[in-house]
Amino acid sequence: MRGVVIGVCWMLLTPPALADEPSSPEGWVRFAVDQLCSAEEPLLGLVAEQALPGAWLLAEDLRTFGGKTGRIDQRFALPGGHELRLIRLQPGGQLRRLTVEFFTLDRETLRPEFQAMADGACRLQASRRIVRAPNGETLLEQRDGDLKTVRWRETLEAPWPDGIDPGGPRVALIDSGLAYDLAIYRNRLARNADGAPLGYDFWDEDPLPYDGDTSRSPFLPIRHGSAVASILVREAPTAALIPFRYPRPDMTRMGDIVERAAKAGVAVLAMPLGSRDPEDWKTFADAMRENPEMLAIVSAGNDGQDIDKQPLWPAALDLENIITVTSSDGFGRLAPGSNWGAASVDIMLPAENLDVIDFRGAEGKASGSSYAVTRLAALAVRLLEADPSLEADGLRALIFSRAVPSPYGDNAVRVGWIPDPLQD
Repeated sequence: MRGVVIGVCWMLLTPPALADEPSSPEGWVRFAVDQLCSAEEPLLGLVAEQALPGAWLLAEDLRTFGGKTGRIDQRFALPGGHELRLIRLQPGGQLRRLTVEFFTLDRETLRPEFQAMADGACRLQASRRIVRAPNGETLLEQRDGDLKTVRWRETLEAPWPDGIDPGGPRVALIDSGLAYDLAIYRNRLARNADGAPLGYDFWDEDPLPYDGDTSRSPFLPIRHGSAVASILVREAPTAALIPFRYPRPDMTRMGDIVERAAKAGVAVLAMPLGSRDPEDWKTFADAMRENPEMLAIVSAGNDGQDIDKQPLWPAALDLENIITVTSSDGFGRLAPGSNWGAASVDIMLPAENLDVIDFRGAEGKASGSSYAVTRLAALAVRLLEADPSLEADGLRALIFSRAVPSPYGDNAVRVGWIPDPLQD
């Protein structure tokens, strides 16, 4: 059943500090669990505010499911302008998990710093801390429930590595970013005359597009771009890669990415992403029309749907410089879960159980239309390497000429199946 949201908001000033307030992010998190988790009934409103010294309640949302409150979201302003956020999950009214997050006020910006999770018995089970090092690196520490013991660390942002421009056709990877500090990318990044890489983060609006989709939580990033990029650099050894972290907060800025890519001399856009909102893609479509020399290779998606009937963008755009691709098995059958469309999807190619390297540098296997995108982009790079005069129309026609009907005759795609994109 769909939840009903009841919102309450307060406009507040910075709360006064009290003598007995916690003195650290860990202290505030532990204190919040002690004060707000163990009560028999959830503490709400001013009662919750009074349980935290010096805190003022900013907002409180209650979501009901089946007539019972199933989720409670609370935000508290803390002394010094910091913020505490709580998420209480209690399906059927029974507490299952309490998540507490601490945000630090830094130069008028709230930055995520600490998160902890308690179980239904209010026992702290795990925690995470974001650490910003003096060398410009940002790390995410995975900690135990004691809030101190560090189990492992992973990179959230890093300085660009030194290296050389590979000199080959330039490919823009538009995704969740790239773990560009890995050795496999050091000499695969397109660079300017000063040796600086040309990538950009359109999400955070800074020049460091490190791999991480933080839409669900800044403490739980989804890593996608590095795995798909590992296929591109393996299958197109001369490609000069330009990573762009896509503008999730404002997808209408996709047109800005196209313009920046055009100025950088990009020949191919590899885009293993999409959305259901056509408004997200108007500026992208306009920019692609203004730059007909560039070819965009986009994902059909992985919803197990016919996107002729349930459109996905940018796959549904009718542009002469776009190819939409989906994943098949090695025999020419549409892969389970991959989208199709006899009008909207152009090409199908094998992209199941591929060897990939993830953001940690670890080897693994992956499948899906996202990986079909980078396989086809790699083929486009190799064709450009053989004939640098090709522009989008000629490159698209050459790729289409390699497609054959699926042996299964299922009409899943418009143009056909490429059995082996590595066969030049």
